[in-house]
Amino acid sequence: MGVAEQEAVKQLKLLVDAADEPLKITFQNMHQGYPIETLVRFLKARDWNIAKANKMIVDCLNWRLENGIDNILTKPIIPTDLYKSVRDSQLVGFSGYTRQGLPVIAIGVGLSTFDKQSVNYYVQSHIQMNEYRDRVLLPAAAKKCGKYVGTCVKVLDMTGLRLSALNNIKRKQTRITLSMPLTYFQRVGRS
Repeated sequence: MGVAEQEAVKQLKLLVDAADEPLKITFQNMHQGYPIETLVRFLKARDWNIAKANKMIVDCLNWRLENGIDNILTKPIIPTDLYKSVRDSQLVGFSGYTRQGLPVIAIGVGLSTFDKQSVNYYVQSHIQMNEYRDRVLLPAAAKKCGKYVGTCVKVLDMTGLRLSALNNIKRKQTRITLSMPLTYFQRVGRS
């Protein structure tokens, strides 16, 4: 990182440190012990523009607070049959690590039907999985590697993909994907 980038990180850190206490707490939950790396992700997503990166962080933190994201991992989808039907029709799971230590997440695109519950439950499940990745898998990978790990590998399994199911999957997946820019700004990139 060059001098200009280091200065941008320092200035953005000052802005985040000056935020209200609830925003600081949710930022701690989000960065999982890697505040500088998190600030760099936001700065990269906004071409190192400090004002835009700060707005992006504040929007993200406010969204997390308004929607109780810091507690979403403790908020199960109940009743259990509902949870089971969501997981059985949205096939996603952690499957290990790459040789470089990155978590590998397998997504069963071909056999996922998204047809057992309303799309809201799939969105909640999607957010829970992203939070689990960011707050459990990535920190565990960082500890295992002895260095910051801020990304993972996603493997799309197309086995069993039927053309007739594509329209339904596309509709549900579009709704789930639309939640991404609202929730994980810095992972999606520029808007």
